[in-house]
Amino acid sequence: MAVANIISKDNERRQFSFEVLPPLKGTGTERLFADIEKLCELNPAFINITTHHSEYVYKEVGEGRYERQRVRRRPGTIAVAAAIQQRFGVTVQPHVICSGATVEDIEYELLDLQFLGITDLLLLRGDKAKDDAVFKPTPGGHAHTTDLIRQVQRFNEGFFADGTPIKSPGPKFDIGVACYPEKHEEAPNLQRDMEYLLQKQQLGAQYAVTQLFYDNQKYFEFVEKARQMGITIPIIPGIKPLAKLSQLTVVPKTFHCDIPEPLAREIVKCKTDDDARQLGIEWTTEQCRELYEHGINDIHFYTMGAVDSVVEIVRNLR
Repeated sequence: MAVANIISKDNERRQFSFEVLPPLKGTGTERLFADIEKLCELNPAFINITTHHSEYVYKEVGEGRYERQRVRRRPGTIAVAAAIQQRFGVTVQPHVICSGATVEDIEYELLDLQFLGITDLLLLRGDKAKDDAVFKPTPGGHAHTTDLIRQVQRFNEGFFADGTPIKSPGPKFDIGVACYPEKHEEAPNLQRDMEYLLQKQQLGAQYAVTQLFYDNQKYFEFVEKARQMGITIPIIPGIKPLAKLSQLTVVPKTFHCDIPEPLAREIVKCKTDDDARQLGIEWTTEQCRELYEHGINDIHFYTMGAVDSVVEIVRNLR
């Protein structure tokens, strides 16, 4: 079943979905599949798989000189998605991103996905390079998620990016996008960021998944404002339990979200990572219960480094 149908606004069944990362280059899939086996015991609605096309690194080229090169540390998103679908029989949703890809690259991704029978996509711009002040599109690629949506919709209509008709169009892709209750780091303000979400809906996005957050009130306010603006698509809350002491400072910096003061006060009392992990489980369990109380039945978990915590949280909620 398509993700858009699974998370329909009319759905009254409580369900979970999970995001996983492809394994690091050369490490194999054993650990990833072991994690997915744990998650599949929870009967997930779907599993999405991140894409990391490439990133910049500096490599020494001799005589004290360094050259900036693009490398891919986590290849294989499409292959991993297909393997999960085949091995575990769960709906999969790979990320397709602008970063590091040309329009032609994306077109071939779409063809490969159709051949594999994978038609649920999460369309994203992708992160900027760490040492770039702003996102720089790949030459011949897209600068914005809206451009990517237009390409996929054109493909759905039966045309390649250059306007050539597709002789035998396959099944159409369903489109999900990201949104940010505390605004995207590069947006000038939340209002402008939400206008971009409205534009994504107008172009054909069928649902949105939020960046992680720890303060439910910010999510509730975001959804209310979205509805006032005419954004009607489902907005799935994205949740990630804290699992280490260091995340008190790392998470706000990396994901550009606030740690609520009550949670921050409790974290600083923790003596070990185990203490922090237990606190994360307790906080996230209560966070999910409050979402339930507000009629939210679909919850998406970011599982990186927290698979066991997520499993415990879901069991707490049942």
